[in-house]
Amino acid sequence: MTVTAAPPAPRAAPVQVRSPLTASWLRRAVRGPRHQPPWVRPAAAALLVATGLLYIVGLGASGYANEFYAAAVQAGTKSWKALFFGSLDQSNFITVDKPPMSLWPAEILGRLFGFNAWTLLLPQAVEGVAAVGLLYLTVRRWFGPVAGLLAGALFAVTPVAVLMFRFDNPDALMTMLLVLAAYAVTRAADDGQMRWLLVAGAAMGFDFLTKSLQPFTVLPALALFYFLAAPGSVLRRVGRLLAAGGALVAAAGWWVLIVQLWPASSRPYIGGSDDNTVLGLAFGYNGLSRITGGNGPGGGGGGGFGGSTGLGRMFNAQVGTQISWLIPAALIAVVLLFALAGGSRRDHVRNAATLWGGWLLVTGAIFSYAQGVFHEYYTVQLAPAISALVAIGAVLGWRHRDRAVARAAMAAGVAVIAWWSAQLLDRSPHWHPWLRTAILIVGFAAAALLLVPPGHLRTRRSMTAAIAAASVFTLGAASSAYALNTARTPHNGSIPSAGPASTTRTGSRGPGAGGPFGGTRTGGAPGGTNGPSGQGGPSVGGNAQGAPSAGGATSNSALAALLASANTRWAAATVGDQSAAGLELASGKAVMAIGGWSGSDPAPTLAQFEEWVKHGDIHYFIAGSQGAGGGFGGGPVGASGTASEIASWVAAHFTAKTVGGRTVYDLTTSS
Repeated sequence: MTVTAAPPAPRAAPVQVRSPLTASWLRRAVRGPRHQPPWVRPAAAALLVATGLLYIVGLGASGYANEFYAAAVQAGTKSWKALFFGSLDQSNFITVDKPPMSLWPAEILGRLFGFNAWTLLLPQAVEGVAAVGLLYLTVRRWFGPVAGLLAGALFAVTPVAVLMFRFDNPDALMTMLLVLAAYAVTRAADDGQMRWLLVAGAAMGFDFLTKSLQPFTVLPALALFYFLAAPGSVLRRVGRLLAAGGALVAAAGWWVLIVQLWPASSRPYIGGSDDNTVLGLAFGYNGLSRITGGNGPGGGGGGGFGGSTGLGRMFNAQVGTQISWLIPAALIAVVLLFALAGGSRRDHVRNAATLWGGWLLVTGAIFSYAQGVFHEYYTVQLAPAISALVAIGAVLGWRHRDRAVARAAMAAGVAVIAWWSAQLLDRSPHWHPWLRTAILIVGFAAAALLLVPPGHLRTRRSMTAAIAAASVFTLGAASSAYALNTARTPHNGSIPSAGPASTTRTGSRGPGAGGPFGGTRTGGAPGGTNGPSGQGGPSVGGNAQGAPSAGGATSNSALAALLASANTRWAAATVGDQSAAGLELASGKAVMAIGGWSGSDPAPTLAQFEEWVKHGDIHYFIAGSQGAGGGFGGGPVGASGTASEIASWVAAHFTAKTVGGRTVYDLTTSS
């Protein structure tokens, strides 16, 4: 019997494991979805990279920028309790006059990599890039990538946005969270999914923890937009809005509840409040008093900031060059969108006009008529809405340029922006005067050609491309020049401003020189002060970069060394947050800010101060600089009676000496 061997089994093909990092995967990652043109994703990446460069390059030149918030960040890197509450000092006497959320990113970064100018300012720059990206995504969703890219680019180069995303004020995080809320509510209205509406509510809650009630000027537009645009019955939409309100309360309420329940004797005083409560701060100094000009810390009139109230405020000498470059075009865009909108409740054009137009009109009106403290940089809150409206209006007008109303709106928008840009640039008449001429020539030529029906243009393709390019140049050239100047300019103090020095802007700083679109600027209040009510006397803070800061903060090395040698709970006490912040930054030690920002907070009482001195908790009392005006010993004008009582008690019981031009009392040795 013959046995035939079975043929060998075929060898199995080797299993190929594809690495996700293959050339095809990279191509797909760069190109994006197949339904999307291949240039979209690279263009979006280029927008974000360019924005990052604008906001980050040379960031450390401003040093500690606003020393008030910088001192709080420094305190948070040394004390977890100070981080949680937003204390100005590491020994937790008093908080800054805002909730602490905007401080947390810099404090965490400072704990990881050390406290310096970069860890202080980098979070705001990253928040700016994120805000530009979110605006791009929001506008692109309904109006395509061109509109999204244009909106993001116009937002990125808004002068006040460049200023705030390179500075350590809370406005950077506030603005990013507002754009996140707009993106989320757009998604919620689009697909009807509840989770996006909850994200929008949570974003607004976190915004409350960033800047109290100020961001809530946008809330009516967000709610009305969702109610008009979302699918489902009226009852369903109202119920979901109530659920979003619950998310808002939860996102903000956890911190508020903890602070309210924490014994007041073992936490810092809530700076800026009359009653030592978060809600008192939110609805008083950071709320209604900003609108009505009521009494309380920081209340009363606008202190000379922002100019007179009224419809012209956003265009005046103080505010105009910060934000108003595209406001006329944005208002024209609102009219155009409603003219082009359909009657459907789900019509994207009408709903976009409701969202962005409501944001601009409500917030702009509140800013224009606010009787209380209003600073020019608050207008960064308007920048996303203005940019979105102009971009959407431009793209829709271009798509419908066969219609006379679209051509008229585009021509009017380009012409008025050319004229208004020239007016704003003329406020700095010696700063690149050629730019005014170029914008006027290009803008008026583009406006004239936009009135011509598309079919009447010769060499149609090349001509339309030239018209589009000229229109975009007109919209963005002036604000881009101001943006570059702002990015190249170090900014310090409590009230910074964007762009070169203006002959019409009260309190402007710096010559606006320094090369193409360059300059120097140290922010300050009108009249050369650094705070409300004409706060006098230099602070003694410092910055690691040696950059100038409010009040010549790097100059008083003798006083800084004296405080650095102290080992008490507070190395010193002084009147007002500004002075205390500078002392903290220079010495690295805790300094008690009597009376909070302007010296008018009712903290501490004289009895409390005497008790701390008795127990050796405070080493020195720092009065004002020699020759400083106002108040008591150079302290802030308008300081409370309690602060005056403390200063008088110290002078009566302790011996004064002069250190670095400041009057100093050693509280450990009575006279």
